This record gives sequence, C-alpha cells and structure tokens, in this order.
Amino acid sequence: MKKRAPLYSSSTRARPDGPATEPPASETGAPASAAPVAESGPASPPGVALRRRLSRGRALLLAAGGAAILLLAFAQVTRTTAPREITQQDIDAAVLRTLETQPLPSRTAKAYEVIRPSVVRVRGLTSKKPDDEAKADGKPKPDDKRGDRKDPKEPRAERRPNKGADKGASRAPAESDEIEQGVGSGVVIVDKGIILTNLHVVAGAERVKVVFADGMESDADVIGLRPEHDLAVLQARTVPDDLVPATMRSTHDLAPGDEVVAVGFPFGIGPSVSSGVVSGLRREFRSEEGKRVLTNLIQFDAAANPGSSGGPLVTLDGAVVGIVTAILNPTEQRVFIGIGFAVPIENAASAAGMPPF
Repeated sequence: MKKRAPLYSSSTRARPDGPATEPPASETGAPASAAPVAESGPASPPGVALRRRLSRGRALLLAAGGAAILLLAFAQVTRTTAPREITQQDIDAAVLRTLETQPLPSRTAKAYEVIRPSVVRVRGLTSKKPDDEAKADGKPKPDDKRGDRKDPKEPRAERRPNKGADKGASRAPAESDEIEQGVGSGVVIVDKGIILTNLHVVAGAERVKVVFADGMESDADVIGLRPEHDLAVLQARTVPDDLVPATMRSTHDLAPGDEVVAVGFPFGIGPSVSSGVVSGLRREFRSEEGKRVLTNLIQFDAAANPGSSGGPLVTLDGAVVGIVTAILNPTEQRVFIGIGFAVPIENAASAAGMPPF
C-alpha cells in the first residue's frame, strides 16, 4: 500500500521535544520537499473569527441590496407606461372640484356682458318754449299785456335782426336750447349704426341723440317706423370703430318659464339689468289712450319701468328675442308691478328691413 502524505495541522499545540524527523521519500525516491510552517502570533479567541466572517457577510449583503435598489429605481424611471384612460368619474370629480373652489358668475351676468356693448341710450330732444324757460328759471315769464317795462312811456328796445338772416343762414339749436322730452333705450342690430327702439320714445322729438356703451354720443335719424308694433329704426350719424351689433334669435322655440334678461335705462339710469322669466306669449296690450292695440307680444316679469322702452329682452346666452315696449299697471303710477311686454324680434327685424328668421 502507498503511504499517505502527512497532513499538517495549524494547531499551535506544543510539539514534544525530540529530534526532527525527515519526511518520507516519495515514490520516485526523491526526498519530499519540506513544507514551510508559518509563524503565527498569539491565538485568537474562537468567537472572533466567526464575528469577522459575519461582518464580511453583512457587508456583502448590504452592497448587494443597494445595487438591487439602484437597479429597481433605474427601471422605474426608464420604464414607459401607457396613459390611463380618463373615465366619466374623473371628469365629474374635476368639475365638482372646480365648482367648489372657483364659483362661476351668474348666468344673468354672462348674458349682460354679451349684450352690453350693443345697448344704447336714446334721447328725444325738442326746442325750449318760453313757458319752459320760465319754469326752468323758477320765475314767471314777463308779459307785455301786464307791463314788463319799468316805465310805460319808455320805448321798446328794438330787436336787431340776425346778420345772417338775409343770407338764409340757419343755426342748429344748441343742446342748452333744448329739453329732453323723451328718454328710452335701444339696441344696435347692424354695426354701421342701425338701432331699434320704440316709436313712443322718439315721437314728437325734433332731434334724436344716442349714447353708445363706450360713452360716445351721436345724432341719429329716424329711417323707419312701424306704428302697429310701436317700433322705430334709427341710423346713428357717427359710430364707434368697434361697435358690436347684437345677436338676434327666433322666438319660435321660446316658451313660458324660459329665463330672460331686460337691459335698458329705466328713469334714465343705466344701463340697468333685471331678470325674470317669460310669463306668456301672443299677448295683447292697449295703450293708455286706447288709441293703439299691440298684438303678438311676449309677456315677461323682469323689472321694466319708464325709460326701459326700446331696450332688448335677451335669453341667457345674450341673444335678443324682443324689444321691451310696455308695462301694465292699472293704477296711475306708471311703475312696474310684474307684467311687461316686448315686441318679438321677428317683427322688429321686419321693421328694419331685415328678413325674418
């Protein structure tokens, strides 16, 4: 049998004294080389080596864990995900959140903002009479029959003729020489300055003036009348560069209960806004004098008063469906008690020479 090569232990146990023995020769007969014995220091306690191995293992585990985390983060960043489909619940939640955090303006306010640039104030002016001047001064007008001279024998002051009278010159009356005999409202329907209003607003006026939404004032001419509908059509002589005409809408689908907005200059104050609903359709109204009967009117309950006449009656989207023309009040107060009337816009458009809807 072959001899096994001796195994050398790393034990530090003391060897017995005695002569060193030579290692056995190999099978080839050559002497085996002596294995060097490493010198070591004092022996370590048994648990120290174990702790060192555990520490090295823990460090390796931490390094591997950190690398795995970095790989996962990199994969999350670089991964391309398909967008999530938006559902109706998402839309409803977004709308509800918007309504809770940002209240929307009222529908009446939105309708007014649409129609506001097209609403005008209409003034009917006439020359002052002597009695009017006396009333304005608060003093009675002197009367020749009662003696307006201090001395009856004093000669009358001669009236000097106008230097331009012989030449046929005429002077347009200044506004200080005129009085406001009628005030109402109107609405621009064509951007070149065509305006709808009520006939009774301008009836008897010697001069008509309109004031646009931007404050610009202009004389206006009456170019059309429709007495059976109490309508008048005006043409402004000067118009703003950015004049906005109103949008007109057919009354075909208008129904009682629909919300409407009236805009005008009640008692000359405005523009003023009031809102209500359509109370009825195809109504009739007889004027106070009983001389005129208006038919096919829109009845509404948005507040209207003297001065509102000629103003637009609009839907909540700002489209004109009628021209405010009258209020019903069985008393003599001439103030609104809840019933107003408007001429349908189809009749008003026909008065302006525009084709019906």
